[in-house]
Amino acid sequence: MLNGNVSFWYRQTGFPERRPPLDGDLATDVCVVGGGFTGLWTAYYLKQAAPDLDITVVEREFAGFGASGRNAGWLSCKIAGSAGTYARKRGREAVIALQREMIHTVDEVISVARTEGIEADIVKSGYLTVAHGAAQLPRLRAAYDQLRHWGGQDLEWLSAPRLGERLRLDGALAGYHNPHCARVHPAKLVRGLAAAVEALGVRILESTPVTAIAPGRVSTPFGTIRAGRIVRATEGFTSGIEGERRTWLPMNSSMIVTEPLPGELWKRLGWEGQELLSDATHAYTYGQRTADGRIAIGGRGVPYRFGSRTDRAGQTSADTVRALRRILTGLFPDTAEAAIDHTWSGVLAVPRDWCASIGYDPATGVGFAGGYVGHGVAATNLAGRTLRDLLLGHSTELTALPWVGHRTRRWEPEPFRWIGVHGMYAAYRAADRSESSGRTTTSPIARLADRISGR
Repeated sequence: MLNGNVSFWYRQTGFPERRPPLDGDLATDVCVVGGGFTGLWTAYYLKQAAPDLDITVVEREFAGFGASGRNAGWLSCKIAGSAGTYARKRGREAVIALQREMIHTVDEVISVARTEGIEADIVKSGYLTVAHGAAQLPRLRAAYDQLRHWGGQDLEWLSAPRLGERLRLDGALAGYHNPHCARVHPAKLVRGLAAAVEALGVRILESTPVTAIAPGRVSTPFGTIRAGRIVRATEGFTSGIEGERRTWLPMNSSMIVTEPLPGELWKRLGWEGQELLSDATHAYTYGQRTADGRIAIGGRGVPYRFGSRTDRAGQTSADTVRALRRILTGLFPDTAEAAIDHTWSGVLAVPRDWCASIGYDPATGVGFAGGYVGHGVAATNLAGRTLRDLLLGHSTELTALPWVGHRTRRWEPEPFRWIGVHGMYAAYRAADRSESSGRTTTSPIARLADRISGR
């Protein structure tokens, strides 16, 4: 089993050849800090809308090194945040507009991939969320009803027999299907997008860490970049920027992937539609059937490192691997003998209210987008199109969405945020253990965790 080394996705594609770093001071019209999906989509749409702009993307490692190349491959219409929180400030119709745009965004990404010739193992067959315990059933139904309330379209409730026609999970009681989601291979998608951005004439500088961002200036060890407009697109690594330590919390998420499974096993499991998969546990589980016949399963391992530290190598603890293995075999007992080929981890950005936001101040020329709480593969595309409009000074339906200008307080100083996050996930895991042992109602421990999180 390979541990870390960025992700399994790059094990399949190989690491890209590094582009040159910054070599001395540079002047550019627009500087995008961060070469992940947010930064690349912003550059892509901005350059198309304003071809004369000189645009530079600057990245510490290589384009797609962070969450963009490590995620579970969910190109999903899920809103990156709490619909209720957005609605309290902007109203229900604004949230419905955001949901509608997220549904459109899934097809937009697929369309761009087709136009740019990006082969990323895309299959649009939606996602399944399942309950496999009595206590999970009311939460599953509540989540289904909430999605419908906030503008979710075409959802289908699945009884156990109907669910079994799609996917045979051990002990599954019910589920629902949302068709507005596609499986993607994240490394193939982000590498293809970077190539498309570069082909448009955007400059991508790699191996160039950014230490500070100020109006008109981006500081690096290799020189200063001067730009009238600057976009911070650093997501889980935002805490490493001067003055941003408590802006977003870098939450760790981990994955394992099996060896390719034999055809006979797939016949028993079903999953011919290759839908994405999640469940109604508190600690959050997500997975996919890969294009080459593996199962990739992820969840929160060690959720947070003291002081907002980030591990760039993607190493995963043995305890986390064992926990993910238990989740895998709990859902699919027939995989008990399957080898785990790779495990890896990455960081995603979590705002204090668990809601993504986008902002741009024309007075300073500095903008940002992020805090996607794990739902960024599609949300980054919508954010990129929104930042395009904001940077060009256009008032559009996108700039009126409720995450634009959304504000949240900063995270608590240490050790309080470490205690809070670890306490929250310890409570969620305890609640899941209680429910898996036969509890038929949601554990009060989980309600305590909800209070800790502030969600």
